[in-house]
Amino acid sequence: MLRERGNTSVRPPAVAGLFYPDDADELRDAVSAYLAQQSDTPGAPPKALIVPHAGYIYSGGIAAAAYATVARLRHTVRRIVLIGPSHRVYLRGMAAPAASCFATPLGEIQVDRALKSALLQRNDVVEADAPHAQEHCLEVQLPFLQMLFDEFTLLPLVLGSIAREHVAAALAEVWGDAATLVLVSSDLSHYHPYEQARQIDAVTSASILRREATLVGEQACGSVGINGLLHLAGQRGLVVSQIARCNSGDTAGDRSRVVGYGAFAVHEPGHA
Repeated sequence: MLRERGNTSVRPPAVAGLFYPDDADELRDAVSAYLAQQSDTPGAPPKALIVPHAGYIYSGGIAAAAYATVARLRHTVRRIVLIGPSHRVYLRGMAAPAASCFATPLGEIQVDRALKSALLQRNDVVEADAPHAQEHCLEVQLPFLQMLFDEFTLLPLVLGSIAREHVAAALAEVWGDAATLVLVSSDLSHYHPYEQARQIDAVTSASILRREATLVGEQACGSVGINGLLHLAGQRGLVVSQIARCNSGDTAGDRSRVVGYGAFAVHEPGHA
């Protein structure tokens, strides 16, 4: 349920205390600890990232490995485009929120009105809060972003049933310059035994690196967003690389039914 404050409507955190700590100090300490485990990454920072979205005890380390590659953009990034799959609400197309802010225990983030207005001119983008209200895939990224970057605005998009070409076209419209960072939220395979999951995720990773925009939901729950990004990468000759990959059997112990996590970077030509 949105919180109203004057002319401002705030989408409150839905999974704080479940996927990540709901105490601000504890959350800062947790994110800082994950980021501190990562070493400085050489080379130019990526333009876009694919980042997992499970509870921090499961995928926080892989997410931190992705975010470490853009840590030196603290004073550069001013807009973040964040897309991920709708887990709870059936949706055709893409949904931008009506809410003007997203909140976490670390504070509020302003939704980028200009970017949202531009995308709402498309017939495959709707303005709706319901797909965002309980969606975790975007929310779990926000504390990392709040810890990494100074003032920035956010364009959060939840994706339903939509062709990769349409996702790619939407991303192209908001791609922007170095001040804009693009994030695709997705886990990999779900609920296979450990070794089988490793094999499935290795095939998926190879497809991502080859920019094959043909992933299905069994390979990655955010396949729609990944396919859109990979389709655009193919059009523009962008370079895709793997940052890190594991599964919940590596991080949480139980190897009978695991979820896979991968972090990938997308560089513009000449910046890889």
